[in-house]
Amino acid sequence: MAKVILTHEVSGLGEAGDVVEVKNGYARNYLVPQGFATPWTRGGQKQVDQIKAARASRALHSLEDAQALKSKLEEGKVKLSVKAGNGGRLFGSVKTSDVAAAVEAAGLGSVDKRKIEIPTPIKSVGDHEANVRLHDDVSATITLQVVAAK
Repeated sequence: MAKVILTHEVSGLGEAGDVVEVKNGYARNYLVPQGFATPWTRGGQKQVDQIKAARASRALHSLEDAQALKSKLEEGKVKLSVKAGNGGRLFGSVKTSDVAAAVEAAGLGSVDKRKIEIPTPIKSVGDHEANVRLHDDVSATITLQVVAAK
């Protein structure tokens, strides 16, 4: 087992600044090369403190702000215009960055693309759902209305 310090949030593993133990191959072949983690060292505690301070400054400062944003996001549908072929099949799929841009274009606020989770790949037009983690205790479900671009 390898001990690593997460530098980014990894779904199912932890958030930035967490020290976790993972299998050697997972750390060596995925986490470290992708920049999601660094090997743990005794001097790494200073880095952990810096990462946690940066995360705290980026986070929504209060639970009330997160609740207000959640209610705005869950009120209506977010319209997303993408290229589609015959039969409503998309060329490719909808990415989290597309969802974040559509939410901002709809005037519902700014959402970090790394906090968006799309449960199943969106490859057709119609209504779909995506989850957004706004705060440690608050997550919202967005209804996406995917339409074919003209």
